[in-house]
Amino acid sequence: MNQTTGSLWVVYALLSALFAASTSILAKIGINGVDSNLATAIRTVVVLVMAWGLVFMTGVQKQISNIGVRSWLFLVLSGIATGLSWLFYYRALQMGDASRVVPIDKSSVVISMVLAFVVLKEQLTWQSIVGGLLITAGTFVLIL
Repeated sequence: MNQTTGSLWVVYALLSALFAASTSILAKIGINGVDSNLATAIRTVVVLVMAWGLVFMTGVQKQISNIGVRSWLFLVLSGIATGLSWLFYYRALQMGDASRVVPIDKSSVVISMVLAFVVLKEQLTWQSIVGGLLITAGTFVLIL
């Protein structure tokens, strides 16, 4: 990792958090009077157009033939998981308060950490354990 890209991931992660937060609020406003499955489908089309637009703008569509079977399998499974996540998220957001739905949804951070340790064999540190416990406690405080 070079000096320029070494910390650039932090900027991207912060932008991701900003847009993820905006997503929740915009979705809660937009879903009013709209079936949650229809709202998810509309959102998915927008994401699809944006993602493929970026692929063609950057010219990386040429790399499709280089993707291996294992990568295809896990990308498809990831897509299915994303779709299911969005469907359940929009249903929960339609039925509940955003201030309570969002913290529960974001408990995926802790679940992802556990899966990273178990499946990806990433290093388990005392900081990640304490951080995960604090996130979990914070989630319970916010939803009660």
